[in-house]
Amino acid sequence: MKNLAKIVFTLLFSTAGAQNVEIEGVVTDGERAIPFANISIQGTNQGTSADLKGRFSIPLEGEKADLIIQAIGFKSQRISVNTTDYSDNVLSIKMEEDALGLDQVVISATRNRINLKKAPVIVNVLNSKLFNATQSASVAETLNFQPGVRVETNCQNCGFTQVRLNGLDGSYTQVLINSRSVFSALNSVYGLEQIPTSILDRVEVVRSGGSALFGSNAIAGTVNIITKEPVLNTWNIASNISLIDGEIPDRTLNFAGSVVTEDLNSGVTIYGMNRDRSAYDANGDGFTEITELTNNTLGAKAFLKPNETSKLTLDLTALKEYRRGGDRLDLAPHLTDITEQLDHNTFIGGLTYDLSNKEMTNNYSVYVSGQHTDRKSYYGGLGGGRTAQDSTSASNAYGNTNDMALLGGFQFTRNFKNNDVLTTGIEYNHSNTEDDIAGYQRFINQKVDSYAAFAQYEWKPMETFTALLGARMDHIDISGDYAVENINRESNIKQTVLSPRITLLFDITKELQFRGGYARGFRAPQAFNEDLHISSVGGEPQFVILSNDLETEYSNAYTGSFNYSKSINKLQYDFLLEGFYTELKDPFSTVSTGASLPNGSILKEVRNGSGAYVTGTNFEIGVSPSSALTFQLGGTYQRSIYKEDQILYEAAPENEAEEDIIISEFIRNPDFYGYINVNTSPFEGFSADLTGTYTGTMTIPKVINANGYLELRESPDFWDINLKISQHVDITENFHINLSTGVQNVFNAYQDDFDSGPTRDSDYIYGPSRPRTFFFGIKFGNLHD
Repeated sequence: MKNLAKIVFTLLFSTAGAQNVEIEGVVTDGERAIPFANISIQGTNQGTSADLKGRFSIPLEGEKADLIIQAIGFKSQRISVNTTDYSDNVLSIKMEEDALGLDQVVISATRNRINLKKAPVIVNVLNSKLFNATQSASVAETLNFQPGVRVETNCQNCGFTQVRLNGLDGSYTQVLINSRSVFSALNSVYGLEQIPTSILDRVEVVRSGGSALFGSNAIAGTVNIITKEPVLNTWNIASNISLIDGEIPDRTLNFAGSVVTEDLNSGVTIYGMNRDRSAYDANGDGFTEITELTNNTLGAKAFLKPNETSKLTLDLTALKEYRRGGDRLDLAPHLTDITEQLDHNTFIGGLTYDLSNKEMTNNYSVYVSGQHTDRKSYYGGLGGGRTAQDSTSASNAYGNTNDMALLGGFQFTRNFKNNDVLTTGIEYNHSNTEDDIAGYQRFINQKVDSYAAFAQYEWKPMETFTALLGARMDHIDISGDYAVENINRESNIKQTVLSPRITLLFDITKELQFRGGYARGFRAPQAFNEDLHISSVGGEPQFVILSNDLETEYSNAYTGSFNYSKSINKLQYDFLLEGFYTELKDPFSTVSTGASLPNGSILKEVRNGSGAYVTGTNFEIGVSPSSALTFQLGGTYQRSIYKEDQILYEAAPENEAEEDIIISEFIRNPDFYGYINVNTSPFEGFSADLTGTYTGTMTIPKVINANGYLELRESPDFWDINLKISQHVDITENFHINLSTGVQNVFNAYQDDFDSGPTRDSDYIYGPSRPRTFFFGIKFGNLHD
């Protein structure tokens, strides 16, 4: 009996021991430790993170457990562990590089962190590797390297840029800062060129309406700009000089530093940039094609973990930018023929508190974000002593803009045992824009209040199928006064709109996935980015105003895609084929009225069109046989069609020599565009990058007289190819230098028919943003790139 009791006691003791074993491990890439890798237990919400040296410990129950290991830039791993094998031994985990980024974690798909391959919505990620390869100084210079995405410059005088997703212009795209919609209509005019890539962790792009939960204006998709977080104790300084056309300097200086405590419970990153670019005149007429620009950016991002289940995050960014284009930049603006000058002071910040229960099944998030911009502007000219009236008008062309956006919200996420996820929340968004140019009697006073509630259920009835069902209800209250000279308009709208969304993910095989979705969106009548931009035509400013009877625009967006990806040892390849169709009901359309105001200004009016649709196909191919070579190629074929012919220019009755200009397709929209990205590292420390974009032919309007009368021209196609080589040098273990040089727009594929002189059409601009440009850079810091 005693022996039986001993046996039972031994069995119980060993079983108890097997159920509560804490194993220790280390995560490396074979040579270096991988800090802060995430280690989680399959089928539970339990997990831990590696420390600065890649070491971790995790308690496991039972004799066996499946661990999932994830780290930024590496392929995810799933390993089975027998706890008895590691009760006294260290578990060594070797990670492989994720060259194509197939195992990244994103948040723009569902408003929650999710593995890229498991996201029901296609998310493209731009990271520091691409920023470096393309030698991009700002967000505007790097977005082109994704299918369905095209950034274009729309003004010679001021450099106004906008991002087009799936063939729709910039006002259809929701730009987010750290997942918050505080990037206002005013910010969208110049903001993509104001935000430096040096402060970014990554940019996540979601095409079409699959991102509707982020806001009503996400008809074409979202661009989520995510700033750097403190991860390691690091510092780096980088300097670059570019010579536009071999002679015009564009200088940047960047710095960044992070401090993280040993217990990983707090940390802060500080970053900054100074950029100084001289103006460039392409055709020698004395008027700029690329603006003079000075940008100073300073920001910080910090976190504090009071305990294991809560986190407080603060991010702050201050931008000060001056830009000027036109002629005789050394004179006061009102003494020139044409000047567009902008002086921006922008402050963006956010505070988020995240809280979870011990089981990590209930997650709560409370957040507030804000943005304030003070803009001093000048849109005018013809001073130069031509006539007394010209000089008087020119001296009154100075303006002031005050812009503010505030966002507050609460989000609750419930993770169920069957892996389903419920996400609900509420948001309040307030924006106020005041834009005043007294000399032209131009005034915009627009207030928008949005009250929103959203809900989403991620249903996973089986491992190979996911359905994302969601909806967002917005109550919009718009109060706007818009005036130019003797024309006054008002917008007083209160409406409630429900925007549903459904997306499906089906794993046909382990390698082949199908995604499909539908989303509804809307845009309420208000001033968007292009309405706040003033261009110059015939030596006179051109203003945009809303029509009296402008109605809400609605959209229905459909997408379907097949994605095939596979990894065999170090070989990775990925293929994406996506179709999209977006229908627009009562689309906003800008019509040149052919009417001149008493002060000589030209008037454009935003009206509702009869209906339109955009349809097309995106494709992307990625191959990486090893970490030494990566090849990516992507493109878009699309058509943007009005259901009925649309008036682009409305001839005034008194101008018998003119006639209406009618179009059936969207202007400034090529049927085909794409990109290429090749990276090779043939030996240690050396790398070469070949990147480029292709833009097909498109219809471009050009104003040919002082009334704003148009003619339609077809642009040539362009290949904008860039080449960069860099060499990394290890001075010591904690001090590294990276040297780089290269050429942007190698073949000088640049517009050669710019309009010229003081009466030019400043909007007649297309193709690559700069001619052939040589650059040289140096970066040094304490971490290996």
